[in-house]
Amino acid sequence: MNIATYQGSQGIYERIRTVWLAFLGVILLATATLAEQPTLRIELHPIQSETLTAQQFLTAEKPGISVTIAGELRMPFRTKEPIPAVVLVHGAGGITPQVDPWARELNEIGIAVFILDSFTGRGVGGGFVFLSRVSFLTMLVDAYRALELLSNHPRIDPSRIAIMGFSRGGRVAMYASLKRFQRMHCPAGIKFVAYLPFYPACWTTYIEDEQLSKGPIRIHHGTADNWTPIEPCRKYVERLRKRGNDVQLIEYPGAHHAFDTQGDFIRQFPDATGLGTCEREEKPGGLVVNRATGEPWETSDACVTKGTTIGGDPQARSEAIKAVKEFLTATFKLEK
Repeated sequence: MNIATYQGSQGIYERIRTVWLAFLGVILLATATLAEQPTLRIELHPIQSETLTAQQFLTAEKPGISVTIAGELRMPFRTKEPIPAVVLVHGAGGITPQVDPWARELNEIGIAVFILDSFTGRGVGGGFVFLSRVSFLTMLVDAYRALELLSNHPRIDPSRIAIMGFSRGGRVAMYASLKRFQRMHCPAGIKFVAYLPFYPACWTTYIEDEQLSKGPIRIHHGTADNWTPIEPCRKYVERLRKRGNDVQLIEYPGAHHAFDTQGDFIRQFPDATGLGTCEREEKPGGLVVNRATGEPWETSDACVTKGTTIGGDPQARSEAIKAVKEFLTATFKLEK
């Protein structure tokens, strides 16, 4: 081999070595990046559900309108199977930016997350104008269908599925525990193992609403919430505890509605309707009335207030994340 040939070969080897080291660096970087990511896999699932009026839901006498909705399942990275899961239920605004951070926090501790979308499949956007088109009771049917889907997923543990929701979704998460609603709308033999409502509205008394399934309920609520005030929840929790139910109300002093949203801000909605001191109750036949008047509730009732507030509260958010993770770690018996 002459010198030129040798030098040429040496150049080729050097280039191969350079390319190999670069490739190895990419692999190592990708591995490190994956190790930092809580989500390994994302699956999109269609769900067959139905749209019901509140009366149809409460009487279960007539079927609703059939509809296909969807949800996003985020599987956690590096966890033992079968995997525990949490169904996340959005509020009146649809899937807002607050949902994604919660999914990441739960994936981080080895929990699969199913982000349920009750609006898009129904052609509904988020906001006040759409509230009458998709009641929270219809969203509760969706949550039960999501539970059924996850219970049949080959990688999910059907005995370790919880539900967590925000505002209107918080009502879904809270009332999903009612035995009566489970009998009427949840597939037999399955149920959520735990319930995590965030700032739900508690102003309606439903028939048999003190008869709950055994799963614990942990309600997270801000004391300054003027959209879904905390006081009715305090009264409801007191009623539930007297019946021996495992329910706790975790209060965040000075926190507003949507306090777990990232950021430190206050936003006013002067034209939005709050229910203030309104108390509603279900009558036989699925009719929900204003307790003070005995008539169906209207936005013109004297108990209705105008002007609401939302606000991100970093301290309350941090405390809530810690509390939820500790609760689910214990409930699902996760390795610490």
